Amino acid sequence: MLTVILKIYLTMNQLFQEVLWKNFAAEIDMLKNIIVICPDEIWRREKKIFYMTYHTVIFLDYYLASPVKYFQPNLQYTIGDPDHLPPGAIDDVMPIRFYSKEEFLACISFIREKCKKVINQTPVEKFSQRWINDDEVTIHGLCPSVVIEYNLLEILLYNFRHVQHHVAQLNLLLRQNANIATEWISQAD
Repeated sequence: MLTVILKIYLTMNQLFQEVLWKNFAAEIDMLKNIIVICPDEIWRREKKIFYMTYHTVIFLDYYLASPVKYFQPNLQYTIGDPDHLPPGAIDDVMPIRFYSKEEFLACISFIREKCKKVINQTPVEKFSQRWINDDEVTIHGLCPSVVIEYNLLEILLYNFRHVQHHVAQLNLLLRQNANIATEWISQAD
């Protein structure tokens, strides 16, 4: 009986990891496709698209860092003065320079593999452990208070929802500015 229960548990865990990855990968691929289809003129002119893409990518990467103290973003940032943000900025996490679409795509490719590894290679018991230690909360200036107590599974789902939220916003901005949007991807490998 114990063997059967253990087998069911392991099968459910594997199924959950597979489903989570296929959906997360689809969302990351939709983010990538937004960058690919965005006309260069719009990418340069519409700062909100650039800043929202940056925000989405930097937090996608950050929430996958483990341990958080070793987080080293490929697209560097600084924390800006919230009272003096440039037009189009959506928060105070500011890129140190204008990044090209190609730089974003390379970064997303790296993050996609990082995400796959976190989901598929993390031991089951670690998913219920807190994702960030107390001494890591203020290191990078990125951790919002609402996620401090999350466990790894919760931060993964929060991260997924965060990316999905901004992909929808970016699609709307592309429709408004260029009459285009990325296609829906239901699952990816």
